[in-house]
Amino acid sequence: MPRHLTHIAIGLLLLVMSGLANAQSGGVEIRSASTALVNDVYLANTRIQYQLSERIEEALAIGLALQVTLDYTIERQRRFLPDTEVAQVRVINLLRYSKVTERYTIRNENTGSQSSYATIFGALNALGRVDDLPLVDAALLSTDKRYRARVRAQVAIDDYPASLRYLLFWRDDWQISSSWFSWSLAQ
Repeated sequence: MPRHLTHIAIGLLLLVMSGLANAQSGGVEIRSASTALVNDVYLANTRIQYQLSERIEEALAIGLALQVTLDYTIERQRRFLPDTEVAQVRVINLLRYSKVTERYTIRNENTGSQSSYATIFGALNALGRVDDLPLVDAALLSTDKRYRARVRAQVAIDDYPASLRYLLFWRDDWQISSSWFSWSLAQ
């Protein structure tokens, strides 16, 4: 085989292998986010796509919990000075799989509410739909100022044994995070 064809074949193989690695690594993506002013409170609506890595799915299957965290911030935008944070909301959900019931449960740590799903797809779909989450009271915001809302989603193994913490500290595939997603807060 000529040398240039060997280089092309190796390049294609590396491209395919990197695609497989990315598919196995999982990811979190904020698809959309918006706010609506209802009864003088800004409510957030967010759509998130979760794709778990094989390693995280295996950890979930053996009974470890996943902590799914959403961080929302409201910032006052300033022209010549750094933006200032006006409000912050953190939503924490724990996702578990029960071998006994063969179901996935989501427990909202903020409210204590719990829901159950037959498939991981159903559970991740439910986690990815945030509707009417109260962010900030309109009375805390000035009508003559500009504000920006931001959201970020993170998924991490929650309760792995202490003996594994030392080993997992060096690995980055036990947690995944989205980029910050920003939008203007319409007043």
